[in-house]
Formats: sequence, C-alpha cells, structure tokens
Amino acid sequence: MAGSKHFSDSQFTLKEVIQNLGEWFAFFLSQWKVLLLAAILGLGLGVLASIIKKPVFHAETSFVLEEGDAGGISQMSGLASLVGVNLGSLGSTSGLFQGDNIMELYRSDRMLGETLLSPFQDDQMLIDRYVSFQELDEKWASKVDFASLDFSIPREEFSVTQDSVVKEVAKLIRENQLNVAKPDRKLSIIQVSISSKDELFAKAFNEKLVEKVNSFYFETKTKKTGENLSILQSQADSVRSILDESVNAYAVATDRVPNANPLMSSATVESKKRQIDVQATGAVYQEIVKNLEIAKVNHRNNSPLIQIIDSPRLPLERSEIRLVKGMVLGAVIGGLLAFFGLYFRRLYEKHVRES
Repeated sequence: MAGSKHFSDSQFTLKEVIQNLGEWFAFFLSQWKVLLLAAILGLGLGVLASIIKKPVFHAETSFVLEEGDAGGISQMSGLASLVGVNLGSLGSTSGLFQGDNIMELYRSDRMLGETLLSPFQDDQMLIDRYVSFQELDEKWASKVDFASLDFSIPREEFSVTQDSVVKEVAKLIRENQLNVAKPDRKLSIIQVSISSKDELFAKAFNEKLVEKVNSFYFETKTKKTGENLSILQSQADSVRSILDESVNAYAVATDRVPNANPLMSSATVESKKRQIDVQATGAVYQEIVKNLEIAKVNHRNNSPLIQIIDSPRLPLERSEIRLVKGMVLGAVIGGLLAFFGLYFRRLYEKHVRES
C-alpha cells in the first residue's frame, strides 16, 4: 500500500506525506523506551566526562607590533646626497624579519626550547613541570629515563637524549597548546595563547615565551643598523683622538718658533705641516660625525615598537565540561544517535520487505 512507502514514488500527494509522517511518528513513539534508555546512557556518560575531563587554562598575551620607519632613511638619503654624504651602507635592514615573520618565531624550535629551559620555581625548570603534569615520565618510560636527566645544565652540555626530549616537548606544545594569530589582518595586534591543564605553567610559559621572542626579534631587527652605528662611533673616536694629537703637535711646533723671521721660511715648515694635518683630520672627522648622526636617526627609526596590551593574570580563563552541560549534551547526543539508528534500521527493513 502507498502508506508503507518512504517517498519512493516520483510523485506523491499531501495525503501520502501526512500518512508517512504519522507512521514515522507512531514508530518513534513506540520506541520511546529505547530513546529514553539512550538518553539516560548519554546523560551518564556526560556526567562521567565532566568528572574525568580536567579543565584547560588559557594564558593569553596581546601586543602591538609596529615596524620601524624604513621610508624615513630613504628620504634622508636623498637629502644627504645633495651635500655629498653617502648613506648606502646605512640603509634599512633586510626583509628577513618584516611582516608576519615574528609569528613564525613563536613556533620555532629554538624559541620554544629556550622557553622550556627557563626556570619556573623551586629550582624547577618549565620542562620539568611540563613532564610532571603531562606524565611523560610514565608515557615515555620505556625510551627515556627522566630521573637521570638534568635540564639545568648549559645547553652546550646536553646529551642527544636531552636534546631529543626538548625537541619533542616543543613539538607537542606547538601542535596542541600554542596558538599565535592576528585577530584582524588589517591590524598590527598579535595574540599569543597557551592552553594547559596546569594554570601556573600556562601563565609562566606564556610570559617567558613572549619575553624571549620579542627580545630576539628586536635585537635581530636592529642588529645591522646597530653594528653600523658601533663602527661609525669607533671611527669617530679614533679620528677625534688623532685630531687632538695633531692639534697638540701643531701647537708644539708653533711654540718652538714663536717669532719666526719672515725672511726664513724654513723655520715655519714644521708648523705648516702640522696645520695641514689638523685641517685634513678635521675634515675627515666632520664627515664621520655627519654619518654618525644620520646613523643614530636611522637606528631609532628602524627599531620596532612592541607594546604589550594584555598579559595573563590569575585566575586564568578556563574551559571545562560542567556537570549540567555534560548531562544535557550527553542526553541530547545519546538520544540523537538512537533516533538516527532507529530511523536507518526502519528504512532498511522497509527496503528489504518491499524488495
């Protein structure tokens, strides 16, 4: 009969639709015990999950990153060239650390490893704390003897096993607990988040990671201009020392012949030589000082601005399966699974019976 079909015809009337809906409603109503049992079972599993599942704490730091002004030195270069000053060697740094590259630094093995090897509390390293609450000493007991490993020694003295442990722990954090992102691609705000079952570890690791990465980024970003500035300052000091010696030598040569006879030019040769030395050294010193002052401006313009907006504070934000939420979700999921199970079983039975 038409009522036993599950919309198998290419055309059907409103009466057939109502009959089919009524048939399905009666079927599910007759299976209320199964649905109720599945909901109760799901409710129990939800309660069990809320008890067993430990809360996860989230430590988040957000900061503003503003790159140095690379255009300023270009304009200054044009003006300086008019007076004969060459700023080619004082230009902006390479593009290795421009744009979003600082976000990749947060995910690098080096930064994560150095953070893990930072002190935590009570002569304990962050990596020791991580191994403890993640129970890696038990999970990796067949491969690593953690009792014999001392992570407080210098990194250069690490064994292959220690380096491997640090690398694997960094990989676990990068893949499961670290999140580095920009809330809005148009803005220069970056958020760094660490999720962990240990609240104190999440806070300490987040703070140490932000401190180390931002310091490394700043130092690397300004390394080239800083080296140029240091070289120019050293040259300026050296030339100034030579200039002082030349001025002193000129004064001594002049004092030897205080009232030189105009008819005897040989008596003033030495003082004239010293005077030329003073003039030449002074000209060199003047040019170096010009370049030095421009290099100082370039160094300041090239320095990125990193300003912390929000930092993690206790108590941290936590995510967990609360008891009531677990009960409701468990009951709903259990009921839905039973509902679809009964639905597809009914379809299968109808198909077999009709065929």
